[in-house]
Amino acid sequence: MQLTAKASLPNALLISISTPHFKGDEAIESLAELARLVTTLGFKVVGTQSQKQSSTQKVNVLGSGKLAEIAHLTGNKGSAADEDENFLDDDPLSDMPSEIPSDGLYFACADVVVFDCDLTPSQLRNVENQLGVEVFDRTGIIIEIFSRHARTKTAKLQVEIARLNYVAPRLRETSTGDKERQMGKGAGETTLELNRRKVRDQLAELKRELVNVQDVMMDRREQRSELFSVALIGYTNAGKSSMMRAITGSDVEGENKLFATLDTTVRALYPITQPRILVSDTVGFIKKLPHDLVASFHSTLAEAHDASLLLYVVDASDASFRSQLDVVHNVLAEVGVQGSKKLLVLNKSDQLSD
Repeated sequence: MQLTAKASLPNALLISISTPHFKGDEAIESLAELARLVTTLGFKVVGTQSQKQSSTQKVNVLGSGKLAEIAHLTGNKGSAADEDENFLDDDPLSDMPSEIPSDGLYFACADVVVFDCDLTPSQLRNVENQLGVEVFDRTGIIIEIFSRHARTKTAKLQVEIARLNYVAPRLRETSTGDKERQMGKGAGETTLELNRRKVRDQLAELKRELVNVQDVMMDRREQRSELFSVALIGYTNAGKSSMMRAITGSDVEGENKLFATLDTTVRALYPITQPRILVSDTVGFIKKLPHDLVASFHSTLAEAHDASLLLYVVDASDASFRSQLDVVHNVLAEVGVQGSKKLLVLNKSDQLSD
């Protein structure tokens, strides 16, 4: 399953669920970040909806009244549009940043609905049936962005492994293939069983390829082990690639979008020093980074593990940079990068207000 931004279907409606453990400013900032993620994929955010819930574990995620309300905003294509119940009170996002239309402001019918949380396969299926449009969760959006931005063989392998791990439990039977059994090779398997086996085979092959690529990467790191190395780490879009270009004179790609860099690039500090100092640009982090992506990028983040110095690059103009730093600390700890020397770099000072 992949998200495809079609020219005729670009409109996305974002859904925030406020729980006792996820509410207030944290929920608002997270939804604003989701809007930037969705925009990175080429979609237009046409509005938001929110609701207070005790958890995100309900079968349909939201209350039936709220689902009926959202169904009207997606063109009354699903079964929820037939609900006669009164709409449930929601928690309006009155403090939502101005670039995101707040509850009730809709400029067009939404073609896709994106939840700012993770959905189980059954929740995803239930909500799609209720709304009649494609539904995505936060993890699905992040994985799709990674898939689009991967350039090198290593990054492509890592992302595809994460994508297949995400897709596998979400495979569904086709309307004609529920009970049908295959003939020939794989005889006795339903279409779903056959597709799942294909995914397992693909994963096994990709993992074998990744091991071979990781061995080559490890050899290269060992060849550089005697040199002083600096790793640029930080939240996505903090300006790491721009800093990489500035201090190495390289042509490392840098764009004002989330996850523009997925491939680790190593360049020498410029002007050249004696001894030489190597600088590596690494993948950016984000809140709720899918575990499979963290695991897949373990080898890429090995550059940070072996670095003599970590430069924590921070977007000083972002009011939430402290919580972003916490995310960086947590992800590095998860992949075993601890005890390294660190230096905090406050970036984008030109965007600071008085």
